[in-house]
Amino acid sequence: MLIARSLVLFLLAAVAEIGGAWLVWQGVREHRGLLWVAAGVLALGAYGFVAAFQPQAHFGRILAAYGGVFVAGSLAWGVLVDGFRPDRFDLLGAGLCLLGVAVIMYAPRPA
Repeated sequence: MLIARSLVLFLLAAVAEIGGAWLVWQGVREHRGLLWVAAGVLALGAYGFVAAFQPQAHFGRILAAYGGVFVAGSLAWGVLVDGFRPDRFDLLGAGLCLLGVAVIMYAPRPA
C-alpha cells in the first residue's frame, strides 16, 4: 500500500511541477501573460506540498528519485501536450531514470 501511495504522489508531483513550469513557459515565452505565470507559480508551490506527503522520511532520497520521475514525466508531457516525438534514446534514458527511481525508493533496506 505504501508503494502505491508513493507512486500516486510522484505522479501528482510530476503534474504539478511539470505543469507549473509549462504554464510559466507559456506565460513568458509564448506571451500569454501574467495570469499564466501566476498559475504556474501556484502549481510549482503545490509540487512542494505534494512531495512532502511521501511516506519515505528522507528528503534527499525523495528528491533524487523524483528527478527520474521528472525526466520521464517531462517527455510524456511533451508528447501529450506539445506534440513532441521522443526518439529511442529519449525513451531509453527515461526508462533508465525510472529504473533508478525504483532502486532508490523501493529497494529493500535493513531496518
